[in-house]
Amino acid sequence: MSDSIWGYGPSSGWQAGTDLTGYKVEATDGSIGKVDKHSEEVGSAYLVVDTGVWIFGKHVLLPAGTIAAVDREAATIYVARTKDQIKNAPEFDKDKHTTDPGYHQQVGDYYTAQPHI
Repeated sequence: MSDSIWGYGPSSGWQAGTDLTGYKVEATDGSIGKVDKHSEEVGSAYLVVDTGVWIFGKHVLLPAGTIAAVDREAATIYVARTKDQIKNAPEFDKDKHTTDPGYHQQVGDYYTAQPHI
């Protein structure tokens, strides 16, 4: 797994200390929801996105390396993946997310294998 998938890219526009909670999240082909939770922890930074009605109120885990841009003025995050790529990702498991390093490996491997759009 590429460790860089769990870090904010230098060209993403993300700034340490920025609270991304509530930001809208846009895939390359449309809106996917809003940030419910985020982490800026080095080596395991991520977003948890509440997808609302898009995929029936589920949450998805997006490694920070999937972020193409953060627009603080518009409170919007642009992700370099399609809605289908995100929808087909391993299901978010709030318990494994915080306790099972293998879960992060699985999610990271999935997104690393997906082409950047």
